[in-house]
Amino acid sequence: MNATFADFSAALAVSYQPVTRTSTRIEDYIRAHEFGRPTLVLDIDAVEAQYTALKAGLGRADIHYAVKANPAREIIERLVNLGSHFDAASRGEIELCLSLGARPETISFGNTVKRPADIAFAHASGITLYAADAEEELEKIAAHAPGAEVYIRLIVEASGADWPLTRKFGTSRDKALALMGLARELGLRPVGLSFHVGSQTRDPAMWESTLDQVAAIWIEARDAGFALDLLNIGGGFPAFYGEDIPHPTLYAAAVMDRVAARFPGVPRVMAEPGRGLVAEAGMIAAEVLLVSRKSDDDLCRWVYLDIGKFSGLAETMDEAIRYQFATDRDHEGTGPCILAGPSCDSADVLYEKRPVAMPLGLKAGDRIIIRNCGAYTSSYSSVGFNGFPPLDVVVM
Repeated sequence: MNATFADFSAALAVSYQPVTRTSTRIEDYIRAHEFGRPTLVLDIDAVEAQYTALKAGLGRADIHYAVKANPAREIIERLVNLGSHFDAASRGEIELCLSLGARPETISFGNTVKRPADIAFAHASGITLYAADAEEELEKIAAHAPGAEVYIRLIVEASGADWPLTRKFGTSRDKALALMGLARELGLRPVGLSFHVGSQTRDPAMWESTLDQVAAIWIEARDAGFALDLLNIGGGFPAFYGEDIPHPTLYAAAVMDRVAARFPGVPRVMAEPGRGLVAEAGMIAAEVLLVSRKSDDDLCRWVYLDIGKFSGLAETMDEAIRYQFATDRDHEGTGPCILAGPSCDSADVLYEKRPVAMPLGLKAGDRIIIRNCGAYTSSYSSVGFNGFPPLDVVVM
């Protein structure tokens, strides 16, 4: 029997309170070493600890790690050894997982926009589970992976997540059953539904409206004769970026309680944590390149770092993800700063609408540590925009 949120809450004697699971081990490593360019430092043991905590709360649900969050070989290898499954977005990610020992039956091809040749490759490699949200995608899967299992991704209304993932992926409620019918006509096996509540969904209560939407379609599909047995709840599991979040075990258990209430007896549940699994296991060692004011009466300083949107910090777009910073001057008084990257692109500004408080004595050459950025940094880093090298990665 799965433990419930209440069981875990009583056992851990914690609830919703400030969580600062910052790894001093990573910070100590960064402070003890010199880096010639921006470098992501990863603690693989921290990845394992987070996996174990999430798995304890998710219970019978299979964790399919979203490889796109961080494809470091050391992360994949450790997760394979822990029994994780994987959500792959491309042939490259499938090849990576297989090369490190993942079994084909543990890999889902979760991108709803796939190249036919890559579908054929996946099928030849033994991958049997695919996502789709359109007629043409189902036709491609049927042609190149005949008889495969497919789950239909749904559009859901925004849940309050910091990084909503609506519109680009998924199909509307009125098309979902038609797509299942087409899949069956094409010789595929429509086995379930998937959705994404939105990245960085900080409170389990934010899942409720989304789960209600999906449950209504699930019931319609079962009533229409589709023998659904797979619910893919996607990602959304949060990391700590300065705002309170629950302990990962408590969070996952609370989500599963809500799933169980709406989908009683569903045989298979899969979750796709990415950020919530690896973000807190990494920090970036960076450097201040320039501190300036645009005018003598400017209230905010401009602080330019040697890393920006195009070299790893893409998630600062629209200031959605608010990274935390540490410097060797944190004992000083602070003042508001606009943070920007080093490239000659006016879009390479990290935080301007909501300036960041930084030490008043900050100057060029000072080291800066960017906390909890093990997810969507190295994988977003460009190959060399403006000639700046891609983000280095060091694994502890």
